[in-house]
Amino acid sequence: MAKAIPKISSRRNGRISSRKGARRIPKVVIHVQASFNNTIVIVTDVQGRVVSWSSAGTSGFKGTRRGTQFAAQTAAANAIRTVVDQGMQRAEVMIKGPDLERDATLGAIRRSGILLTFVRDVTPMPHNGCRPPKKRRV
Repeated sequence: MAKAIPKISSRRNGRISSRKGARRIPKVVIHVQASFNNTIVIVTDVQGRVVSWSSAGTSGFKGTRRGTQFAAQTAAANAIRTVVDQGMQRAEVMIKGPDLERDATLGAIRRSGILLTFVRDVTPMPHNGCRPPKKRRV
């Protein structure tokens, strides 16, 4: 007859604590990826762990309205709102992308009342890497 294997619990006393409410984050990094079709805002701590994120699509905008400046502002406000409650005071901003939505997103971040330590443009620039596609003949 086989012996019963004792159940080993990984949590003590069966308590489950909520990590989201318990973490205090004084300094964060806000990554903004702006494209012609959508804007994605990701808030991470200094180690790079994602704390909050939002995009124009998750903010309720569909289709071509996702690519507007107002949608970018709303996405930035939604991503930052949850982190301000966790005690965020200072932020670094990394902006990537070619569009006007970058400025709208940066304005929304400035209006949120947090102190920006620096704003860096991390748009990838090719040093004449790939060959472009051939010219269209119409």
